[in-house]
Amino acid sequence: MAGKKFRAALAQVETSKLYTLPEAIDLAKKISYAKFDETVEVTMVLGVDPRKADQLVRGTIVLPHGLGKTKKVAVIAGNPEKIREAQEAGADEVGGDELVDKIKGGYLDFDALISTPDMMRSVGTLGKLLGPRGLMPNPKTGTVTLEVGNAVRETKAGKIEYRVDKTGVIHVPVGKVSFPAEKITENAKSLIDAVVRAKPSTAKGKYVKKVNVATTMGPGINIDPVTVT
Repeated sequence: MAGKKFRAALAQVETSKLYTLPEAIDLAKKISYAKFDETVEVTMVLGVDPRKADQLVRGTIVLPHGLGKTKKVAVIAGNPEKIREAQEAGADEVGGDELVDKIKGGYLDFDALISTPDMMRSVGTLGKLLGPRGLMPNPKTGTVTLEVGNAVRETKAGKIEYRVDKTGVIHVPVGKVSFPAEKITENAKSLIDAVVRAKPSTAKGKYVKKVNVATTMGPGINIDPVTVT
């Protein structure tokens, strides 16, 4: 049944056409067919060589309209003042070495983990557990910081990470099908702008090779890179 629905959705996409971003978002919403609220995702194919450290494209951005879900945020801090700061900012779980031990024991009921720099020696022991899940705190993504209050608030407001994979591709969610098209478009444009700004100085040739939009179950809709970069 899903195969028929996918083919029906694909039939409404002009595969040879390069759409503008608003056109692509409108079409993605129109042809979505799942019974759940699908995620809208942007895919960007970049002209970089991820095997080279100086061509890794990675960063974070606070989407203007969030993702429709409030993230559960855990904070590891050793200083009582920082623990209080995290709690006041709305962190869902806060602690020091006892929280590290709790995570070692299997506690993973959070979407993001923030740590103060002084606790990274302890947090480092969680690498094998957190790394594969994309939860390991990292200074580059703002999750190792003394500004824990700001980090918690930004994460809960819709801060997301983008990172090029080993094939030179970035996949990032930018909203839900139930969002107004204008909000998804603004989220998507914010992401694309951030990736364009993050272009490595060593990247040669065409940087943004391909951009498309798709819902969780739907076909990809190609966007003209010239209109968004």
